[in-house]
Amino acid sequence: MKGISYSRYGGPDVLEYGEVKDPKVGPDSVLVKVRAAAVNPVDWQGREGHLHGIMDAVFPVIPGWDVSGVVVQPGPAVTEFAVGDEVIGYVREDFLSRGTFAEYVAAPVRTLARKPRNLSFEEAAGLPLAGLTAYQVLVHALEVKRGETVLVHAAAGGVGSLAVQIAAHLGARVIGTASERNHDFVRGLGGEPVTYGPGLTERVRGLAPEGVAAVFDTVGGEALTASANLLAPEGRMASIADPDVVDFGGRYCWARPDAEDLTRLAALAEQGAVTVHVTETFPLKRAADAHRRSEEGRTRGKLVVTVEWPEEEGRS
Repeated sequence: MKGISYSRYGGPDVLEYGEVKDPKVGPDSVLVKVRAAAVNPVDWQGREGHLHGIMDAVFPVIPGWDVSGVVVQPGPAVTEFAVGDEVIGYVREDFLSRGTFAEYVAAPVRTLARKPRNLSFEEAAGLPLAGLTAYQVLVHALEVKRGETVLVHAAAGGVGSLAVQIAAHLGARVIGTASERNHDFVRGLGGEPVTYGPGLTERVRGLAPEGVAAVFDTVGGEALTASANLLAPEGRMASIADPDVVDFGGRYCWARPDAEDLTRLAALAEQGAVTVHVTETFPLKRAADAHRRSEEGRTRGKLVVTVEWPEEEGRS
């Protein structure tokens, strides 16, 4: 099959398009014909070797953890999905090798849910990793409740934009940091935007004089200090960007594949409570360009790589 792979750590130029090994379908997996795969910062961080301390790389590595597509072969133990089912998945293993930037991926059923019917394949591909990150932090780690005020950093980004919507759905008041050009976008998601940078603490205090009940950090660094100073008594903080959050009494969080959580997330999308904003799509051959765009760090919503199939095969 065709796919993107890299055989050594490095910049976007190490990504190659060509023939890659066909995936084997294990007993508890299904073979998914990939229609789209979202780009996440962890993809290029892994490519550059930043995950080497916690994850082995089995070269050549096919990058990508997000996927939307169609089941073409269930494994022999699989009863959850059948041929033709449209699915989404956060297909992460504990090592780097068999990713989703390819024509097919063998996905364990524990990583999958049915694709929301009202989302395109491109939109649906942007939901699993970012959506699960937002959902698991807000629901499981921070236990956000109706009526609380939540501060979300980088509220216009892939994770942040979904976190704003999920927190608002939970009944929270949401304050989101964003550049001024993204303020209207954050308002449209249900948040109250504030400009990040110097003076952030004062700006947030102007909106929430008694502090915020919970902080969802996606930035790290100085944002942790500012966030700690904004917490109300008994406030909670979680970060997906900086393990130093534990020094402030917070929790460092990684999203984990969870079929039940992903199914709940897909239901929120079908209800219209959560939408996925796709900023730009790239054909599979241009995955390196998608990585470069992601590394710029100024993306609103999601970047998505698409796999084109002949029209007669597109829904098979």
